[in-house]
Amino acid sequence: MARPAAARDMMPAQERDPAGKPGFRTIALIIATAMFMEQLDITILATALPAMARDFGTSAANLSLAMTSYLLSLAIFIPASGRVADRFGALTVFRAAILVFMAGSALCSLAGSLSEIVAARLLQGLGGAMMMPVGRLILLRAVDKQHMVAATAWLLVPALIGPIIGPPLGGFIVTWADWRWIFYINIPIGLAGLVLSSIYFENTREPAPPGSRFDGFGMILSGLALGSLFFGAELASREGEGRIAIGLVAAGLVFGAAYLRHARRHPSPILDVSLMRIPTFRLSMIAGSLTRVTQGAHPFLLPLMFQLSFGLNPAQSGSLVLATAVGAMTMKAFAPRLLRAFGFRACLMANGVLCSLLYGICAFFDATWPHAAIFAVLVASGFSMSLQFTALNTVAYDEIAPPRMSAATGFYTTFQQLMLSAGVCIAASVLHVGMALGGRDTPVLGDFRAAFLVVTGLSLLSILWNARLAPDAGNEISGHHLRDR
Repeated sequence: MARPAAARDMMPAQERDPAGKPGFRTIALIIATAMFMEQLDITILATALPAMARDFGTSAANLSLAMTSYLLSLAIFIPASGRVADRFGALTVFRAAILVFMAGSALCSLAGSLSEIVAARLLQGLGGAMMMPVGRLILLRAVDKQHMVAATAWLLVPALIGPIIGPPLGGFIVTWADWRWIFYINIPIGLAGLVLSSIYFENTREPAPPGSRFDGFGMILSGLALGSLFFGAELASREGEGRIAIGLVAAGLVFGAAYLRHARRHPSPILDVSLMRIPTFRLSMIAGSLTRVTQGAHPFLLPLMFQLSFGLNPAQSGSLVLATAVGAMTMKAFAPRLLRAFGFRACLMANGVLCSLLYGICAFFDATWPHAAIFAVLVASGFSMSLQFTALNTVAYDEIAPPRMSAATGFYTTFQQLMLSAGVCIAASVLHVGMALGGRDTPVLGDFRAAFLVVTGLSLLSILWNARLAPDAGNEISGHHLRDR
């Protein structure tokens, strides 16, 4: 869609190329509007879990299902995002996704039970499944390699403002109003994304390769596999649900094996596993998946621990949790310089250890810690973890050819969301095991400590894969050593 001349004239000169197209900062910031909406929604929800649990007559730990159902919906529908964008146009799909997400938000606010909010969150996930990868696809197609690190960092700005605003805003709403209002906030944000994308984006699409066709059967198989595995994992730690959990996990493995067999025969599978043959993509995928277990667990664990073990109210809890987003926001200015100075491999290895250990410190928080000290640790954690994901999300596409970009973004984003969901499932499972062993209905500080240490240990394993990156991996993107040539 062409942009009005007036809109072009209002853009800074450095933000326009000779053809009048928006610069990478403008593109990244508009796409980040959708990411801001999603991140705000997730962080507000985490702060409101105890209040929602009281209204629904269940435990706060059981409300993990409201988070994992959303993340699972992302994982099921994201694989189709690239193909759908190529079929109908990236702008068309991006705007439709925002509308679906807004509709799901409205239904969440009307939910009267756990099952109803899970259903509404699944609808939200359908919208989110198209927003994130299609937005990233728009950015990857519009930005040159030498600007990719900076564009990725700019993409994080509004996306990180969401977690900054989310916890205190959610705490304020839950403390002084009703938790249902947290979902209505998405409506004006979504409308802003619709207007800005309509003004500045074109409805681009990539022609389908000869002989390719949409893999509907593969989407069904992958959806059944992922859904069965993760709902099985969610139920595994719940008392009396063992047989159902085992049956779901077994079904997930069967459907997963069937999908892999199907993918080898289909000319354009919905999840193209052949992408794992590309070294930078494979290593970023595996290392990033392990690290995202920790990233997914912490927004779930921190608000619960602060409220249930420290006795803080939602507003106080939210004020502490926002520290991680403050650190991530601060990182934006440093990521391009660090990657240019040291390269992707060195940064990922050294910072991978640092960000895991910083999050591991959360296991030793208790009510005697000064809030300023907790805040400082979480700021450092957010800074380090954000640098790690800026590097991982950028180097993954270093060797991806343009015709495979939509397949790569769908595949990568699917497992990105899958491992965030895994983080919540693993953390909730550790809490449930601790509660069962102690004969308690509510997790205590020791249960939270165990959960933090488990996810930190998994994150540390990513170092083994970061070490396998080639020393010159991503140098064209980061500019590392290029100035010496």
